[in-house]
Amino acid sequence: MTTIHDPEKANTPDTLPIPARAISDNSEKSEKPSDLHAASDPGRGLADNGHNASGSNLQEESLAIAPEQEWIPPDGGWIAWSQVLATCLVSMISWGLPTAFGVYQLYYRDALHLSQSKVSWIGSVQFLLTYGMCTLSGRLADAGYIKSTMAVGAFLVVLGTFMTSLGTQYWQFFLAQGICCGLGEGIMFMPPLAVCSSYFTKNRTMALTCAATGTSIGSVIFPAIIQYSIPHVGFGWAVRISGFVALFCTTTAILLIRPRLQPRRSGPLVEWSAFKETAYLLYSVGAFLLYWALFFGSFYINSFARNIIGFSTIDSVQLLLLSNGMSIPARPIIGYIANWHVGVMNTYVTATVFLGTVTLCWIAVHDRAGMYVLSIFFGLGNGVCQGLLLGSLASLTKDSRKMGTRIGVVHTLVAFATLAGPPTAGAIIDSSGGKYLYAQIWAGLTIMVSAALFIGARCVASGPHLRVKM
Repeated sequence: MTTIHDPEKANTPDTLPIPARAISDNSEKSEKPSDLHAASDPGRGLADNGHNASGSNLQEESLAIAPEQEWIPPDGGWIAWSQVLATCLVSMISWGLPTAFGVYQLYYRDALHLSQSKVSWIGSVQFLLTYGMCTLSGRLADAGYIKSTMAVGAFLVVLGTFMTSLGTQYWQFFLAQGICCGLGEGIMFMPPLAVCSSYFTKNRTMALTCAATGTSIGSVIFPAIIQYSIPHVGFGWAVRISGFVALFCTTTAILLIRPRLQPRRSGPLVEWSAFKETAYLLYSVGAFLLYWALFFGSFYINSFARNIIGFSTIDSVQLLLLSNGMSIPARPIIGYIANWHVGVMNTYVTATVFLGTVTLCWIAVHDRAGMYVLSIFFGLGNGVCQGLLLGSLASLTKDSRKMGTRIGVVHTLVAFATLAGPPTAGAIIDSSGGKYLYAQIWAGLTIMVSAALFIGARCVASGPHLRVKM
């Protein structure tokens, strides 16, 4: 196995980083770690280039090379963008299935005659495990176990989905959909994300945002499958159709994925030192608060439409599909703007404020027209906030080899937020006699506080100047 040199020991002759003159202009060669480490031999580098520089000059030149330049990302090309496609397919399953829980919630509530708060625990546990497993899967991704980790996660997702189709009681749905699917979704999500991020530098935000579009696609496809298949084939086969879609997408993603960085075998599961960085700490707390309230709309917008406005069950599900569908074109467009014009953190702050404002405006909705308008704007804000989470966090991570671990830690933090969020909203609604006012206020203000913390993280990272692209 090729040894990865520690940049902190670059002052010793046997651990010199890659000399700038030894890096070939051929981009294909620069992507291969074996070629780069062969080039890092000072004697060979001098012989190949015909230079007679002294050892001190070579060492001085080597120290100027940043750690993340050990392997230059291609930043484009078929292989790089195929990793975006693979990540998109996995995102479609990992987040599309949990986001579709609003449709399941209506079915479980009617079929099992349970309270909204109790039913929402299935979806909350699913989100908890999807986010919570990201620390483990992120570290496994950094260690090089890419395809095997994805395969285990895909197996659990498909198994849990088919077991859900056989369920008849609350505990069966809880185990199959909440726990088994949640574990699988979290295990398989981080490896393709870490690989995708390693292929890009300048286009990273655009690539990650396009990859996150899979979440929006899945959150439209899976609710539609369940809602419109049940009248024709029943609940069981409707869920099995979702399972076959998940099987196809995950298999394709595993075949497409191609890791390019050398594994980082050593290192902690959780990088606690990251929290010593004020920007990372503020961002993490802000992400926790954002995701505490983020899925309030996804879980309850259709039940609000049916119970308060008077929509039929089918019409209320159409609102959910409309809301989720709006983020499909929004994510790549916003990703392009963030990548090339405004900056990802600036865009993320703006999107969070927008979502908080829309959530508070929900209070004023009292008719069908208002529900359609709310669904459109909520879908835009919610989709952009989810889509920019990865890119904004990546902007605070300088070493690409730690990308999986750092993103995984934040995902684990927000796991507990998503676990508590929907049941908290459900408890507020139930204690208010079925009224949504106090839940809407709670969600809107929580999102606004998270936006303030993101502003703090942005200012710490790049200063208070508004015109700085960050």
